[in-house]
Amino acid sequence: MIENPCILTDVTKCIGCEQCVVACKKINDLPANGAPPRPGSTPDGLSADRWTTVIRKPDNHFVRKQCRHCLEPACVSVCPVGAMQKTPEGPVIYDKKICLGCRYCMMACPYGIPHYEWDSPNPSVRKCILCYPSLKAGKIDKPACVAACPTQATIFGTRDEMLAEARKRLRAEPSKYVQKVWGENQVGGTSVLYVSDISLDFLAWGDGRELSDKPLPPLTWAVLKAVPFEFVGMGVIMGSLYWIIERRRKLMDEKAAACTSGEDNHGQ
Repeated sequence: MIENPCILTDVTKCIGCEQCVVACKKINDLPANGAPPRPGSTPDGLSADRWTTVIRKPDNHFVRKQCRHCLEPACVSVCPVGAMQKTPEGPVIYDKKICLGCRYCMMACPYGIPHYEWDSPNPSVRKCILCYPSLKAGKIDKPACVAACPTQATIFGTRDEMLAEARKRLRAEPSKYVQKVWGENQVGGTSVLYVSDISLDFLAWGDGRELSDKPLPPLTWAVLKAVPFEFVGMGVIMGSLYWIIERRRKLMDEKAAACTSGEDNHGQ
């Protein structure tokens, strides 16, 4: 697997076919239809079972949205149990087995990427993992979404290669593109980059505010400390209780299995 893998999306090439969405769902075993949109969300929004999406904007603009795999991810910095992890190669992944469901990562992410499994009896937070397991194992040489794109609106390579390609396109057609590479420097830089003929500031925060270039991890805990307890406290408490109960259940199951095995061996 290459070091510092990166996706470059060219908004001017996207036709809104959503083949990337289909490919993402297939490789990650996500339901084709998924749960209905929650109140306040939109049909083209992300969800726990829709890790990439295509947002339709006026004048036939289609903008793909997915985890940006930040170089200094805020979601990782706020996770109290290390369920959100930045891999040595670069992608930001998560370990569902140890997720408490506190949802700190959801509040810390400036792009609104992590989503909670509200309709699951065993909920956790889900998001794009850049096909990391399959890339790491050598089963694929590029993320499924990239391989599925019929217009090459989304391409894949090292971050240096994608930055060079983005700048090349801006120089070659200055009147076609906004002269900016989204993700080059924002919040310390991301591993999903964009070039576009419209502003993409709407992808962050949800209100159009432009992100600064300063990494967010040093700021996240200061912000979360100011969040009223009722917004997150109960989630942490319930998540912690669930983890303790599940841990005890697992230990009891292991003990019972060991006893059964011992009795079988004794009988022989």
